[in-house]
Amino acid sequence: MNFQLQFLKTKEEMLAQLEVLQFLYPSLTAMQYDQELDLMLPHNYCQLAVYEDAKCIAISGFWIGNKLWIGKYLELDNIVVDPAYRSKGVGELIFKTLEQTAVEENCNMLALDSYTSNFKAHKFFYNQGYSPKGFHFIKLLNEKAVR
Repeated sequence: MNFQLQFLKTKEEMLAQLEVLQFLYPSLTAMQYDQELDLMLPHNYCQLAVYEDAKCIAISGFWIGNKLWIGKYLELDNIVVDPAYRSKGVGELIFKTLEQTAVEENCNMLALDSYTSNFKAHKFFYNQGYSPKGFHFIKLLNEKAVR
């Protein structure tokens, strides 16, 4: 398979890939996505898309930020692969590309969050060299907001 990678930096480029995000968030509407991007883009949010021919088959959002305990880091966000392309190396391609991006940006760490029940993804993350460092505690203030 011949995959092409493209960094999406504009809102219009990202909005065009809503269908891929809906594999993970089926209830996400175009209007909601548009509003979320308005809030995220001013804070260094970008996306990496994977295409086969002209069709987007996978996408991962990412942020570059800073934390006192580690300095500069890249955080992967919402790694989504079309189910027809899973186990074909697409996820690994995303991870390797974003790791190279982090190295080029002089980041000290890569990070991601994953639901505790997502065991299949955990195995993949371990195979990519990730390991849990701590807990990400949350207190939901609006349970209806969870997609």
